[in-house]
Amino acid sequence: MKQEKIIIYQLLPRLFGNTNEKCIPNGSLEENGVGKFNDITDRALREIARLGCTHVWYTGVIEHATQTDYSAYGIAIDNRYVVKGKAGSPYAIKDYYDIDPDLAVNIPERMAEFETLVERTHRNKLKVLIDFVPNHVARQYHSDAKPSGIEDLGANDNPAHAFDPHNNFYYLPQQPFSPHFYIGEGSERYNEYPAKATGNDCFSASPGENDWYETVKLNYGVDYLNCMRRNFEPIPDTWIKMRDILLFWAGKNIDGFRCDMAEMVPVEFWGWAIPQIKQHYPHLIFIAEVYNPCEYRNYLNIGHFDYLYDKVGLYDLLRNIVSGHASTLQISHCWQSLEGINTRMVNFLENHDEQRVASTQNAGDPFKAYPSLIISAMMNRNPFLLYFGQELGEKATDAEGFSGQDGRTTIFDYWSVPSVRSWYNQGRCNDEKLTPDQKRLRTLYQQALTLCNKEAALREGEFFDLMYVNFDNERFDAKHNYAFLRKFKNEMLLIAANFNAWATEVSICIPQHAFDCWKIVPGTYDCEEMLGGEKQPKTLSPDHLFDTVIPAYGAAIWKCKIKTAPVRSKKTDTTHT
Repeated sequence: MKQEKIIIYQLLPRLFGNTNEKCIPNGSLEENGVGKFNDITDRALREIARLGCTHVWYTGVIEHATQTDYSAYGIAIDNRYVVKGKAGSPYAIKDYYDIDPDLAVNIPERMAEFETLVERTHRNKLKVLIDFVPNHVARQYHSDAKPSGIEDLGANDNPAHAFDPHNNFYYLPQQPFSPHFYIGEGSERYNEYPAKATGNDCFSASPGENDWYETVKLNYGVDYLNCMRRNFEPIPDTWIKMRDILLFWAGKNIDGFRCDMAEMVPVEFWGWAIPQIKQHYPHLIFIAEVYNPCEYRNYLNIGHFDYLYDKVGLYDLLRNIVSGHASTLQISHCWQSLEGINTRMVNFLENHDEQRVASTQNAGDPFKAYPSLIISAMMNRNPFLLYFGQELGEKATDAEGFSGQDGRTTIFDYWSVPSVRSWYNQGRCNDEKLTPDQKRLRTLYQQALTLCNKEAALREGEFFDLMYVNFDNERFDAKHNYAFLRKFKNEMLLIAANFNAWATEVSICIPQHAFDCWKIVPGTYDCEEMLGGEKQPKTLSPDHLFDTVIPAYGAAIWKCKIKTAPVRSKKTDTTHT
């Protein structure tokens, strides 16, 4: 069976299909509109698949706190003083067993509309990922959609205890919730007594505006105020409830979970829960948001995650290279620090937490990050994630409301995304309204991402870094260029990326070690440059430099059909002693 390289397209349904061109800051749903599941049509999904994607990560599917009134549908109103933005954060879960009502055309049928979206996505040969948010919930969490026999979080808690392994929450006994910001007066005031610990491990009744004040921390049996003592026997009640929630969503025919802030939940829980889920749904993948490299192997080996974010490694480094604060020579150390787990890291240039590449707070020009795309997507067999609008150079210049003008696309407000709106084009999903630069960028992304699964060397091949023999090569700019090899069977790719603002001619050394490792027979081979289509014979030899031109902020990918020396089998030793 052919191995697949996972290419994930992250989108927020709330924003994706919203075509309102005149959104106002802090606007309500009625004023600004909202995207629906039904806006993610067969046509849209076909185009996402044609872009080269294999999975869609639908962000903000599960019901979360909001300032919109859905009481007519039996959903309790949230106090607006503990909701961030008019739409609310997708990571302040209000009911783990329900769908965000914003996303449904027929609100009472919201679960059915989600299930139809899953079917539609699969019909277009894409797989479905959703968020699982295990560390915290909305301050006014209450499930009105939970299955019969399921007890609500906190239903049996003893709030007189700051910590109890049987509690679902952490409490601040005899202290009212009294944050360092306004929470209303009179009947509108938000009241919580006793106060609960806040989601970002703030064990105080007085969180600040920079805390995750809209959430409360879940208790997995770790006594944070008593030397982090772990109380895992018997199995904590929260573990059982969260496993059941995972099983519920796994039963919706999805293909995996992106687990929010997984490292804030003890690894022992994951090691207990994930094998149980996979026993019933072995095809599911689990992606962990983990930022501490010291914990990577724990969450992979003990926690049984399939993949982890590579944020503090490759993402941060490539961003610094694009901005001129780091050298391409550092990429080698970056992947070497992950030796043995490189194929299990999710690479990305954008997501909902990070500033857009094209924003003034980041590169300011999406084409400057094109070599980062080539490196992130092609260095190894691991997944690559792109964020909707990234392929169009979305600049995120709007001050949408709660999020402000911060170079990010809001997750808190009702809004539409200008570049995505132009591409969506009232459901046509084409380039009619795109600028020439947007068309060119999307073509570059499509070309690169489709190559990732078209070329076996990228999809499932081996990797060889060429920087260690080129760092002092006078005909190669090792501070702004990066070169590596990928190989599968008799196909080899030489990939060189250029972060300079000008085209450069380079001569790359391929060391004897590469020929020895891969049993490559030196010689002259017919080669093709996969991005530009140029064809010419190239000499592959440790004694001959490989010449190529790399465009400004560009890359060259040379494909060579090579000959390999046969591997000699060892003769059986029949000598007797």
